[in-house]
Amino acid sequence: MITARELALNVLQALETDNKRSDQLLHRMLQHTTLNRTDRALATGLVNGVLRYRSQLDFIISHFYHHKLEKAAPVMRNIFRLGAYQILFFDKVPDWAAVNECVKLARKYKGERMSKLVNGVLRKITPESVALAEWLKDKPLEEQLAIKYSHPLWLVERWLGNFGKEQTEAILFYNNQFPLFGFRINRIRTSLKEFFSDPLLEAAAHEECGIKNFFLSKDFNSFEPAVTEGLCTVQNPTQALACLLLNPRPGSTVLDLCAAPGGKSTFMAELMQNQGKLTSLDLYEQKLLKTESHSRALGITIITTAVADARTYMPEKRPDSILLDVPCSGTGVLGRRAELRWKLTPATLQQLLTLQAELLDHAAVLLDEGGILVYATCSIEPEENTLQIEAFLLRHPDFAVDTENQSIPDVFRQNQESKGAILTLPGMHPGFDGGFCQRLRKTRPSSDGLAA
Repeated sequence: MITARELALNVLQALETDNKRSDQLLHRMLQHTTLNRTDRALATGLVNGVLRYRSQLDFIISHFYHHKLEKAAPVMRNIFRLGAYQILFFDKVPDWAAVNECVKLARKYKGERMSKLVNGVLRKITPESVALAEWLKDKPLEEQLAIKYSHPLWLVERWLGNFGKEQTEAILFYNNQFPLFGFRINRIRTSLKEFFSDPLLEAAAHEECGIKNFFLSKDFNSFEPAVTEGLCTVQNPTQALACLLLNPRPGSTVLDLCAAPGGKSTFMAELMQNQGKLTSLDLYEQKLLKTESHSRALGITIITTAVADARTYMPEKRPDSILLDVPCSGTGVLGRRAELRWKLTPATLQQLLTLQAELLDHAAVLLDEGGILVYATCSIEPEENTLQIEAFLLRHPDFAVDTENQSIPDVFRQNQESKGAILTLPGMHPGFDGGFCQRLRKTRPSSDGLAA
């Protein structure tokens, strides 16, 4: 029978070649095991921990492994990482147990000789033998931060240039914390007061976040039944800001481009009091099936899904409002998607910029005169955010920044009055991911034959 540590190793190995997310791989592999809740939590914690601290772990292991770690077999690197992570970060796991379990894994996957090597290296690694600050002190600042907080050097260099040392370190620190769960009360079915009138929910640890009908908690299990019943939805409050900035009215016609899995669509439907028409568009039918299922659970009836490419889709009638939540680098959610930091490259960012511009240009064609377009990302990169908008406005003189933001809580409107935009950085507001949204208004009509 597979153990929690072996399952974690299998996920880490799969991530070497698979483009799937770590949470998807974990879910798939856990479905085929009989591990109890404790072991499932251990496997999940090991995967996320190793992914978050991978470069720091490699730096430490290299001080005790007398060969080039990057030339070791991937399975050996991941076994070393699993062992070092448990020794240095897991107080509840005795060092000897962590070493012994990794030795067993090495024996199973690489043979007796490699198991002895794992034993020899891991027994040298202890909290007392690791002098990270001493080893880093003579290195340049960007390299110190990249190793200490385990982020790619190119990202750290970029953030230092964009945000400065203090803000960059706050982002790096936030990305390595256990992320809080965000929950959104379904205002169609209940209210905040009624929701927490349940003694079990009221007793569960939770905190307000500054956005009405949203709250944060470390405790998912206590709220899971309410999610299943459609009384609330799991959604980080940063995602709500784009919907609030769009502020769709009851009875209006809204188009959510790039909508799946549908969290923003369902929130907008709630803001519309389930009155009007909302089309959720995505390229992948399977993702939209989840949107439909979620909508039914919430009691939402105004959402219609459409499978199409958002760069070519043509609705029968122009929408009053468009939410364009584009594919992006995801640098605002690296704390929630631990493996993403290692998969991003500068080349990936450049490819995304082209796609975002194409999506913006087509959204501009679709919108009705006087309509509102909100562009959103889960990125903190200027090229994907403010610079992308500046380039769009140069190409589209029929659009202008719209500064109406009365639906946005005051704390998120500070210094944004003239920009019509909101940028949140990881760690700026407790529990909030990083993200960006910009409100634009179409000031002149398009001549493309669509019905008004």
